Amino acid sequence: MKKIAIIGSGSWGVALGIHLAKLGNMVKIWSFSKEEADLINNEKKCKFLPNATIPEGIQCTLDYEEAIKDTEFILHVTPSKFTRNTINGYKKFVTNQPIIICSKGFEKETLLTLDDVVKQEIPNAKIGVLSGPSHAEEVSIGIPTLLVAASEDDDLLKCMQDTFMCENMRVYTSKDVKGVEAGGALKNILAFCAGITTEMGLGDNSFAALLTRGLGELTRLGVAMGGNKDTFYGLSGLGDLLVTCLSEHSRNRRAGRLIGMGKSVEETRKEVGMTIESIDNIDVAYELARKYDVDMPIVNAVYDVLYNKLKPEEAVKILMTRKKKTECAENC
Repeated sequence: MKKIAIIGSGSWGVALGIHLAKLGNMVKIWSFSKEEADLINNEKKCKFLPNATIPEGIQCTLDYEEAIKDTEFILHVTPSKFTRNTINGYKKFVTNQPIIICSKGFEKETLLTLDDVVKQEIPNAKIGVLSGPSHAEEVSIGIPTLLVAASEDDDLLKCMQDTFMCENMRVYTSKDVKGVEAGGALKNILAFCAGITTEMGLGDNSFAALLTRGLGELTRLGVAMGGNKDTFYGLSGLGDLLVTCLSEHSRNRRAGRLIGMGKSVEETRKEVGMTIESIDNIDVAYELARKYDVDMPIVNAVYDVLYNKLKPEEAVKILMTRKKKTECAENC
């Protein structure tokens, strides 16, 4: 049995808490919302996971110190845009606990991956990343799931693998922290694009092309940022891309469908009702492509749809009429 802190009471944080508590661990979840904490503590429910029941062994608190005290490691599961502020709120209570990043995204203001944000705020912390094709709705009810744990620290990799693995969850390990982070963040953008194309009724051919060419863009940028190319064809790249683009569970895909219907970003955020990492990170990917001089035509197109009033139909036309390329070219 381990004592584990989870910072964030959204669907993924609670789903991970349910999984860990069922394995006999004691879990304390930090929430910014008294309403969410009361629902978890008193009714054993999470408003984001209507089919899940909170097992014994989980407590939710509004207090960072209470959540972190005497725990063996910390799962950080807040939206990427709140990561630095949240860490600043709890870092004084961290002793020697490793911090495992379970969020997927970048810091908009600095273009940093979240592991770099943690390193800046808690320089001596051991850092891990947990990623892969994993909808919270399915993990929370025990549907078999495969994840990848990444860290530069061998002991932490073993701890993560031993802690999370069971007959319903298989965990692979990787030393490629940057690649695993980049894959998890960038696939959300392609899921958003998948939602738009679905709403446009473009069909299976277009959908397959989007995933294939999108994976190429994702890989080129991830490698430029320091990731290993093979990582992007594993669970945190191709695997996460498939589940996020294909599933109705995906809030990013749903957001794309709403934009495809003609709704504004504000209307889309309100209707989805949860953080939409794709919208929060499209402009980041756009800037990263320029920083690393990587050709990302799909990202450019969806950026113009969101921020320059380009119609989705025109975006498709622009992508389809690009100059002729050879598929194996480095920047095809």
